[in-house]
Amino acid sequence: MGKGPLSFRRLSSIRRRKKGSAVKDDASQTSTPSSPPPPPPINAGGQIVGGTGKAKKKAGGARLWMRFDRTGAMEVVECDKSTIIKRASVPARDLRILGPVFSHSSNILAREKAIVVNLEVIKAIVTAEEVLLLDPLRPEVLPFVERLKQQFPQRNGTDNALQASANVQSPLPLDPEAAEGLQSELPFEFQVLEIALEVVCSYVDRSVVVLETEAWPVLDELTKNVSTENLEYVRSLKSNLTRLLARVQKVRDELEHLLDDNEDMADLYLTRKWIQNQQNEAIFAGTASNSIVPPLHNTSNLHRLTSNRSASMVTSNTDVDDVEDLEMLLEAYFMQLEGMRNKILTVREYIDDTEDYVNIQLDNQRNELIQLQLTLTIASFAIAAETLLASLFGMNIHCPLYDTHGVFGYFVWSVTALCIVLFMVTLGYARWKKLLGS
Repeated sequence: MGKGPLSFRRLSSIRRRKKGSAVKDDASQTSTPSSPPPPPPINAGGQIVGGTGKAKKKAGGARLWMRFDRTGAMEVVECDKSTIIKRASVPARDLRILGPVFSHSSNILAREKAIVVNLEVIKAIVTAEEVLLLDPLRPEVLPFVERLKQQFPQRNGTDNALQASANVQSPLPLDPEAAEGLQSELPFEFQVLEIALEVVCSYVDRSVVVLETEAWPVLDELTKNVSTENLEYVRSLKSNLTRLLARVQKVRDELEHLLDDNEDMADLYLTRKWIQNQQNEAIFAGTASNSIVPPLHNTSNLHRLTSNRSASMVTSNTDVDDVEDLEMLLEAYFMQLEGMRNKILTVREYIDDTEDYVNIQLDNQRNELIQLQLTLTIASFAIAAETLLASLFGMNIHCPLYDTHGVFGYFVWSVTALCIVLFMVTLGYARWKKLLGS
């Protein structure tokens, strides 16, 4: 992540440095923490899995979840739906999207305090402070867990607690250089989303490579030998291709839907919404604290508070409309999925071309069989005429020719010559009508 040819961080870092002056002005007016404090561990409604002992028998409806926060702290617990709903502040219907009924769908849903991610094998709820991953012990999900550990290495617990306490209890104004560094780094939810898209694209790309590796030899063999076994291989290959194309198309359509709607992309900025809420609370607290002042200073204080609040609102509105970072991230992986889709469509076109070629071969063989059948039918007609004459003279009826000595040989050869002439005439007529090939 951040090193591939389609990574957008190098492109966005230059643009973010240009925003340094705006961040400095906003930091001088507001004093809010730069990021949400790390959340507490899940200790209610769940049982920790792992360690030396085994987990107890899970309650009805409990499923295995992994909690991973921005500080690298991780725990695997068994939680029921109510615990997840209360912790992530998501409606109950969103958990159905992560269930087995919608296992083959792809969704990225923005909620007030969370992002519901259902992409292929990755089913998670991402907040501004942590990610809740469903079924983290599945082999397909383990690469995602490893990428999270690499991206967010675990820090010292004491330092994290002190930093969180400092952020919550006594927030300080952002230093300009620190603010610029904060702007040059993606929010936590976008880093998790990028890792999820990267893992999904890698997983799908491996499936596409396997499909291509299996497709070319089978199709080439089918063009050489049209057999039942080869046709069965192609049928199975086409079924796998259709399923893989549907999976890629669902993820691609979901990204395209987000790219077409700036409001949906703006709703995914969870950290920014959290900072804006902190700013609004700080403004309201400042208004309440300065409301009890001597009468002579009411006008000046009110003017200053109004100006600060207006400047903060202008900055907030500007930030809300800015979705360039997320747009660049989604476009990068949208291009990757588009490339995979084109590869699959290329394989499908090759399968269609091979099927057309096989059908042409079968049609040609069928035409040859029809021509042979027509030739045999003409020959049968000529032989039937000779048989008719032989049957007529084979009746027990007296004929003057019976008394002629040596007439049998001349009669037989004459009838045979007549049948051959009849066969050639009929065959020539069929060729003249182009019923037979030349």
